[in-house]
Amino acid sequence: MTTDSPLPHTQDASAVMEQLQVTDEGLNHDEAQRRLEKYGPNALEETKGPSPITMFLSQFKESLVIILIFAAIISLVLNFYVNLTLPSHNEPPIDAIVIMIIVVINAILGFTQEYRAEKSIEALQKMAAPQAHLIREGEPIDLPATEVVPGDILRLETGDRLPADARLIESHNIYTNEASLTGESMPVKKNATGILTRNIPLADQSNMVHASTSLTSGRGLAVVTQTGMNTEIGRIAGFIQEAGEKETPQQKRMRRLGRQLGVAILIICMIVLTVQVVVAWFTSGLEMGTFLDLFVIAVALAVAAIPEGLPAVVTITLALGVQRMVKRNAIIRRLPAVETLGSADIICSDKTGTLTKDEMTVREIFVPGNVVTVSGAGYSPKGDFSSNGQKIDPLKNVQLALLLRIGRLCSNATVRQDNGGWEVVGDPTEGALVVAAQKAGFTEKLLDEYPRIAELPFDPERKRMSTLHDAPNHETIAHVKGAPEVILEQSTHIYTGTGVHTLSKDERAEILSNNDKMANKALRVLGMAYRICPEDLCDISPEGVEQDLIFVGLVGMMDPPRPEVYDAIKTARGAGIKSVMITGDNQYTALAVANELGMFEEDDAVLTGDALDALSDEDLTDVSSQVRVYARVSPEHKLRIVQALKNRGHVTAMTGDGVNDAPALKFADIGISMGITGTDVTKEASDMILTDDNYASIVNAIEEGRGIGNNTRKFISYLLSCNAGEILVIFLASITLSVIFGWDLPLLAIQILFVNLVTDGLPALALGMDPMEPDVMIRGPRDPNEGVITRNVWVLIWIVGITIGIITLGLFAVEMLRLTLPLWAGGLGWDIQSAWLRASTLAFTLLVMAQMVHAFNSRSGHLSLFQVGFTKNRHLIAAVSMSIILQLVIIYFPPLSIVFSTVPLLLYDWLVIILLALLVFVVVEVYKFYLRYRLRKTTEVSQNSPVPKPANLEKELRQKSDV
Repeated sequence: MTTDSPLPHTQDASAVMEQLQVTDEGLNHDEAQRRLEKYGPNALEETKGPSPITMFLSQFKESLVIILIFAAIISLVLNFYVNLTLPSHNEPPIDAIVIMIIVVINAILGFTQEYRAEKSIEALQKMAAPQAHLIREGEPIDLPATEVVPGDILRLETGDRLPADARLIESHNIYTNEASLTGESMPVKKNATGILTRNIPLADQSNMVHASTSLTSGRGLAVVTQTGMNTEIGRIAGFIQEAGEKETPQQKRMRRLGRQLGVAILIICMIVLTVQVVVAWFTSGLEMGTFLDLFVIAVALAVAAIPEGLPAVVTITLALGVQRMVKRNAIIRRLPAVETLGSADIICSDKTGTLTKDEMTVREIFVPGNVVTVSGAGYSPKGDFSSNGQKIDPLKNVQLALLLRIGRLCSNATVRQDNGGWEVVGDPTEGALVVAAQKAGFTEKLLDEYPRIAELPFDPERKRMSTLHDAPNHETIAHVKGAPEVILEQSTHIYTGTGVHTLSKDERAEILSNNDKMANKALRVLGMAYRICPEDLCDISPEGVEQDLIFVGLVGMMDPPRPEVYDAIKTARGAGIKSVMITGDNQYTALAVANELGMFEEDDAVLTGDALDALSDEDLTDVSSQVRVYARVSPEHKLRIVQALKNRGHVTAMTGDGVNDAPALKFADIGISMGITGTDVTKEASDMILTDDNYASIVNAIEEGRGIGNNTRKFISYLLSCNAGEILVIFLASITLSVIFGWDLPLLAIQILFVNLVTDGLPALALGMDPMEPDVMIRGPRDPNEGVITRNVWVLIWIVGITIGIITLGLFAVEMLRLTLPLWAGGLGWDIQSAWLRASTLAFTLLVMAQMVHAFNSRSGHLSLFQVGFTKNRHLIAAVSMSIILQLVIIYFPPLSIVFSTVPLLLYDWLVIILLALLVFVVVEVYKFYLRYRLRKTTEVSQNSPVPKPANLEKELRQKSDV
């Protein structure tokens, strides 16, 4: 249908068919083929994901990686120039080669993880295309759903999944499950008759059926009005595809850190080069060779300043975290999303199928004189019956057994086990009654004992359903279920524990009172009754059967919360994470579920879709932080809600499984879809997929994300501390020792590269695998605007850097003076080159050992190493041991000692090195003690401060929305 045509739900079915140029016999095959060529296949357009090459190249866009590439290029050009101008100097560009190897390895790791995630998504998607039941040229035909075109006549049967949007032209007791599209958990009644208004919400278009929904009961015919991307689900899918990729807080932090490091490195290098040029100009004059030497010093300083191993360590740590998450039932599609989980402070969740099981369950039963609760959740036939807190056997209670028998016999649904779980074929409400009977012990044998002889289907006007059965005693019994007030109106008698007697006014009042109590708990209530039909009954009609009923009781049911969600929400609250329900269901049902899960507190508020429409974006932003339940909302509402929360500075996670969740998942900071029940559209829009559809797995993922975030900050702090020490050694040496004494720098570029990539890199990786701190889910979420490194950590970085720089440069200077001074001045009279080799080896080794000590310091930013423990991270012990062994190999293995310009050290040298390295431990412990002292004082002050009372949000909402 064209965009300017009247909407199909606003027209009579015959008018729609005339507009689509189709008759009751359907399209002919030639016309169907012509329309298929015109409108295209009935399928959602798949967003073409990035090619493997594009995915690989995208790994080089990070700021730190760009800095590394730039450093490698400068080093390569410099090496080429030196080799060209100095024929005797013919060395390979080792620095550039090593840096580029690290860059490529980092890219391979990132690419591998993202590629695997995309393949995991493909494995989760359904491979077989559904079939469509059509009428063409007057004959029934089954074709792939992709071949359905506008104007096709659909044959609708119970259990069918709708292939396209269609206008009903014939309906017989049709109910559809639209939970995946609208969020409504209950089946929706559909009727071919009636003309609706233009702006009626999707959930209320009773004469339309939509793609991705399914028939739970009934049969009928419908004419297809829209296919593919023009359907309601296609519209949502297109909206998602148009949205660009979002940047995670982790990416923002790393980009900011990369810029800061780049600027700092450039400034430091320019200062050093300028000072050196000025000194050279006024002392010996500035020649090209001299300038080249000075430029080499500046490049060495840049190499020292750049944490070459950082991008690779970040990528590897995130990838290892992703692998751990897979074991905890979460697939991460994009690596930066891992750390974003740790920053989330609000989880917006759809109710149906996410917080609840999307499986109607009997929760409460009323029979005269007794209220019985039923345990268990979903369609599993396991559960107990209790009265006044005591378990009872329902089959030994004649009232309860009769009620359950009526519910089972007066139902067409069946329950079956599938892939380790249970599912209902047919109406979910009837499925709940069948499951309740199975919990009591009724089996399929009951259907043989009471064979059905007739049925009066449910009708929305009379609001009841009846089935007639032959009883074992040869009586004909009518079993009736329906709206409580309707069943009660048709009842003249009541069944109690003592038998059947006339229904009194007081008993009617008691029944209605219990009906209200159940309704106030957001339970869907059905009344149960029966009638022993006369032997000469001939009128099998509602008027002939559904009269003089004997009332038996009430059944209250609901879509129950998942059992594990309560504890998950409680854990999330303890971690400073607020849970928000966003649902298309009504506010009473939503509020009942929220209360049962402990989501809703005294000062929280409920906001309906109508009230939300009355609020401006600014007003919604103002109140969004205190709303815990959004009811009767549409997909467009969900987008506004997520945007309002983000405008308030919240890092928002959105969970869901239906198509209606996909737009919000796309725009949330982190979208979480369900792997089993989630639609393909939702999975494509998400950052993370839960393979078990378990809400508790979200909390596990957040815990893992926080642990990874903490470890990321640990190794970044560690690497930058080490680099700060290296910078100070090169910087101070270049403007003091080199200028005054003419000595070469204490460290070579290749030594610095070795430290940054190997001896630093291994402990940094081990810190990335540090055991999770016990209070990780007690602390609040991290501020998304906070940098990768906080002010306290920056202070620690420079404290450690200054300490390492002073002891390293000090040891080098003292040793050089001791070795080069003449004998009469107390020295040993060594030549400069020999003295430099020994002093440089001492400085190089002290630098490594001091950093190994600091690796253990870095396990916590505020706790003492004695509190954290020396041996809990075995990976770190192994990494430090390996780094020390490698250092020993470089010193004592001749081929490598030549490459790295080292000489063997004596036992006395090692004693001095270890004592000086331990100074780093002492300095950091003193600083951590200061931080703990300041934190304790701050906590004492905050505990003594009055806590402001939250505003009355309900009153504020009424004023703003005027609803």
